[in-house]
Amino acid sequence: MNITFHKYQGTGNDFVIIDNREFQFPKLNNNLVARMCNRRFGIGADGLILLENHQNADFQMVYYNSDGKQSTMCGNGGRCLVNFAKSLKIIDAETNFMAIDGLHYATINHEGIVALQMKNVENVKINDDYVFIDTGSPHHIVIDKNLDDLDVKTAGATIRYSALYGENGSNVNFVSQISTDTFAIRTYERGVENETLSCGTGATAVAIAMKATGKTNANHVNIQVIGGNLEIYFTPINGQFKNVFLRGNAEFVFEGIFSI
Repeated sequence: MNITFHKYQGTGNDFVIIDNREFQFPKLNNNLVARMCNRRFGIGADGLILLENHQNADFQMVYYNSDGKQSTMCGNGGRCLVNFAKSLKIIDAETNFMAIDGLHYATINHEGIVALQMKNVENVKINDDYVFIDTGSPHHIVIDKNLDDLDVKTAGATIRYSALYGENGSNVNFVSQISTDTFAIRTYERGVENETLSCGTGATAVAIAMKATGKTNANHVNIQVIGGNLEIYFTPINGQFKNVFLRGNAEFVFEGIFSI
């Protein structure tokens, strides 16, 4: 069996994307997904995404982490999938698509910059030494002024596997403030079980956390990730955050055929 795939990346967060509108991909084969994402024995990616038909939207997004397991929402993956849908001529400059956390609206310009509307955030859990926010995926957020010397894999895994989050775990974001509206982050992603160059839901969670804790007064926040820059903007309403958008590049890298 041969599987045609396309490789995309958004600020260094990379994905294997497959057109599965004819439902030919073996969706229950988690070992195959993990093998395709493996950077030494497969294509190499942080995750795999299937584009499928949906009766009430332009298309549906099915997302798997690189461990082969279907997972929660991926912001950068969603943006890359919008670019892929445009390349297939399913959409033009805007779309509504279905993901595991509900319907998402997005726009894409001629430069491949995608603005993706994320879910509303109704609950920000502020603790003495960390903030927890669910932006479609769970995120633990902690301030760390020395990001350059941080062992993200070790520090992130300690929190991810702690009793605080149990078996499901959480993504972990380490944050340093650059200016009044700009923050640098490094992220440990569950399912990848390592640091990634970028995390869209993580960048979104950090921007909202910095607003909620008074680190910034801005409603348009810039997030610097290892793989580039992301913009997050939102409307705060009575402690909740609505009209939340994640904006950044989404680029085609290459296409190929993976043989089983």
